[in-house]
Amino acid sequence: MRTYRELFAVVEFRAIFIAQCLANGAAAAGSLALGTVTYAATGNAALTGLSMFGGPLIRLAASWFTSSAADLLRPRQALMAVAAVTCAADLPQAVPGLPWWARFALLALPWIAMAATSGSMLGLVSDILPKDSYVFGRATLNLAVGGMQVAGYGLGGLLLVALTTSGLFLAAAGAAGVAVLVVYRGVGDHPPRVTGHSLVGRSHEVNRALLGSPLLRPVFLAGCVPNGLVVGCESLFIPFGGRAAGYLMAVTAAGMLAGDVLVGRVLPVAARTWLVEPLRFLLAAPYVLFLAHPPLLAALPLGFLASAGYAASLPLQERLLTHTGPDVRGQVLGLYSTAMLAMQGIAAVLAGLLAQRLGAGPTGASTAIGIMGCASLIVTVTLIPGLRRTRPSRPRASADEITAKLS
Repeated sequence: MRTYRELFAVVEFRAIFIAQCLANGAAAAGSLALGTVTYAATGNAALTGLSMFGGPLIRLAASWFTSSAADLLRPRQALMAVAAVTCAADLPQAVPGLPWWARFALLALPWIAMAATSGSMLGLVSDILPKDSYVFGRATLNLAVGGMQVAGYGLGGLLLVALTTSGLFLAAAGAAGVAVLVVYRGVGDHPPRVTGHSLVGRSHEVNRALLGSPLLRPVFLAGCVPNGLVVGCESLFIPFGGRAAGYLMAVTAAGMLAGDVLVGRVLPVAARTWLVEPLRFLLAAPYVLFLAHPPLLAALPLGFLASAGYAASLPLQERLLTHTGPDVRGQVLGLYSTAMLAMQGIAAVLAGLLAQRLGAGPTGASTAIGIMGCASLIVTVTLIPGLRRTRPSRPRASADEITAKLS
């Protein structure tokens, strides 16, 4: 598949795309409402940030025990379950006066559900599309994620003017409820990839095999650590740019989308797999220049170029599919996406602490951005030898061994 017309002609992919748009829009709106309520109740900026962006850490902890559900459940059931749990968690959030600690407990529910089933959607995409079209499909879903986050926060901000936070929670619950119906009507009833295993036992077994593999561990690290450190750079845009930080956020979002389109839609398979390291260098190198404290006009193109490097995650996911068996595909992709999100949250905290240590204001933030960019480059260079083991030109004997072990 080389065109969007061909891609969206697949009925099940079209349903998954629409459901993802609804789910991400609901998540963005619900997160905005929860952050508003938490700050009003506690006046604590740290708790407010945790309520909006701490979910991936919950997801990471839960995935160690539940990630195999992505292969043990029928994909349609898994996708419906995530949307239904999100809807069920948003509805009681709409109750006025609900204690903030109860809101945090409700916040955890969708992230635990995503930890168990996040790989189901990606695994299903790899099943319903031709072998060499996964990257194209995944890049297109990335457009849904990025676009609907922007739309969700933007629309949520407008709705907060006209509605209460309770009304915004209800709107988020409604969007998640519609996603359940879209999946039910548009996704076929595929069988589970594996049966006869316990949830926790298989989760532990496969996760240990994946993270302990000298073949696959570099792929996981390359997909999570360098881009997580760069997200730490982006988390300092507000102290660096002040009121103009929105421009930086906008150009980095545009750069990410441009990279996804280029790698997922334009480049052939042979080209994109050899671009993993160059794209990772592109991701970090522009931020190293922040050590020179560039003005905003110079920082804008640097942010755009750097964010195009996020597209390296697409061929890395393709390598994971190549070197693992189909019966663990959901758990493999789910663990990858969970670890990537968690590393972003960790790096954002580290970047903030570093900026505080270097002194408040644009100068300290700029220096911290440069240091985080250097750290990302160092990790990228360190992982090059390990990534060579999964290049297409390498023998597949070791890949077959790990596939058999995981299966």
